[in-house]
Amino acid sequence: MELRQLQYFLVVAEHLHFGRAADSLRMSQPPLTVAIKKLEQELGVRLFSRTTRSVELTPAGRAYRDRISPLLADLERANHELTEAGLGLRGRIAVGFVSSASYAALPGAIRLFRELRPSVDLALRPLTTDEQVDQLLDGKLDLGILRDPAPVPGLVLTEVLAEPLVAVIQADHRLAGQAELEIEQLLGEDFVLFPYKFMNGFYTLVHSLFEGFSPPRIVERAIHQETILGLVASGLGVSILPASVSRFQMPEVVFRPIAGNPRSALYSAASSDNPAADVFLRCLKEAAGTT
Repeated sequence: MELRQLQYFLVVAEHLHFGRAADSLRMSQPPLTVAIKKLEQELGVRLFSRTTRSVELTPAGRAYRDRISPLLADLERANHELTEAGLGLRGRIAVGFVSSASYAALPGAIRLFRELRPSVDLALRPLTTDEQVDQLLDGKLDLGILRDPAPVPGLVLTEVLAEPLVAVIQADHRLAGQAELEIEQLLGEDFVLFPYKFMNGFYTLVHSLFEGFSPPRIVERAIHQETILGLVASGLGVSILPASVSRFQMPEVVFRPIAGNPRSALYSAASSDNPAADVFLRCLKEAAGTT
């Protein structure tokens, strides 16, 4: 039994006329008649009662029509959904992101993606850069948005957005009145930074700013930027973060440019051939203004 035989049967059952059914199927009538007879032989029952003037469904034919109609409809829907999934129009995508992406391109990318792919289930996972690398390599993420990652075998990194680094200091700090800060002015300050274990690329970038000087004295480590801002606001120390964090309003904290305009960057990394990941990346670049 072939799928096309069942489809032919349903068309004949709809028209109750072999000639009109053949026209609807864009085929000649003789092969359609042969296909229906072959189906009846395989099933061992008559599906149609034929006379020279009419074609009617037998009781067995009606019962068969009622059973296979929803099955073929489900199959058609499944094929359609599979095609859409292959085009990235349906399915699921898991996207990891560093917290700083929330202040940069991520919100705009999500809005654009929702407009373009409303039927795709978007799972967003806030993770550090190194946590994302592990999950990308394990196949748990389709796409990652990372901060200053080190090269990773097996992952293709694409720069999405570069931005300046800023000094983050308490509002009543002695340096708060400066319009711009030299790295030398931060020597001897207590620092709050990301832990090397989870953000080794960014950690290394910050340390590189102090090349030729004594390295920053780190008194506390925190995974999320919001936590770092809170610790700076409490007077525990100063920090260096991407400029986009200044969009997070906290009256007790000020942000000052650093001389020389050192920069940090967000990168994307994909671990699968999920076509929806390509769409999300395009949305991310458009939101970041890098398309």
